[in-house]
Amino acid sequence: MIDVHIHVTPPNLPAAGPLAPILCDSPERIATVLRREMRHAGIRFACAIGCWSAGQPEDPLGIAASLAVAAQTPGLHVIGVADPTWTDPSQLQKVEQILAQGTVVGLKLYLGYLHYEPSHPHYRPYYELAARYNLPVFLHTGDTFSPKAKLKFAHPLGVDEVAVDHPEVQFVLCHVGNPWMLDAAEVIYKNLNVWADLSGLLIGDEQDFAGEAMQEQAAELAARLVKAIRYSERPNRFLYGSDWPLAPMLAYRSILQRILPPAWHELIFEENARRLFRWR
Repeated sequence: MIDVHIHVTPPNLPAAGPLAPILCDSPERIATVLRREMRHAGIRFACAIGCWSAGQPEDPLGIAASLAVAAQTPGLHVIGVADPTWTDPSQLQKVEQILAQGTVVGLKLYLGYLHYEPSHPHYRPYYELAARYNLPVFLHTGDTFSPKAKLKFAHPLGVDEVAVDHPEVQFVLCHVGNPWMLDAAEVIYKNLNVWADLSGLLIGDEQDFAGEAMQEQAAELAARLVKAIRYSERPNRFLYGSDWPLAPMLAYRSILQRILPPAWHELIFEENARRLFRWR
């Protein structure tokens, strides 16, 4: 199985907090816990999203902390964060140098948390770099963890414009735009270069996932999620992600396996991610 959306470092976003206490620990401790989670859940590969670097010249894609964990976690890859405040040509040249080294497997835009719409000119250089280096672009869509975020920038319909303008780039709608899943499904249906990941649709710890309230939430999620995937007519464009540590890997995987029709399992849990990242 492949988990395309996890975190191994605090996202460093305005008013978002660290997400979970484990992310404040040392890289060694995080790697130890993550290896166990991946083993129990049967996750062979995972993608860790970096943090917003806020223009730090030594780490323009916010990947240093994630790389430290990846060095101790077999199968862990890193996704860099596109910083819309990082616009000087010399600064973008530093970004390209990192991409040319093959250090990251994708780019992430924190829509909503950062007050820039996906079509903002400051993101255009990142799309051009993604096309040049064949990297998918992940975009936060839907609800946010920050009261300072602006939801209008995180609505999945905003991605339609850049999908049309950059047909050579593969775009991934994180969280299926939840709660706007049907809107996200329409963008996927219309654009062959748009995908979605299923991360962060249920959040809690082991105790929460074993409780009755979570089972009720899962039943409600099942109806909305399956409807959205069927509406899109493209189960080959959906990717499994857990958003760990916001959800235990094994518990989250088990619920998604129960929710999704068995005919989609091979696609969503592994095959689609292999095609997106061009992994054998």
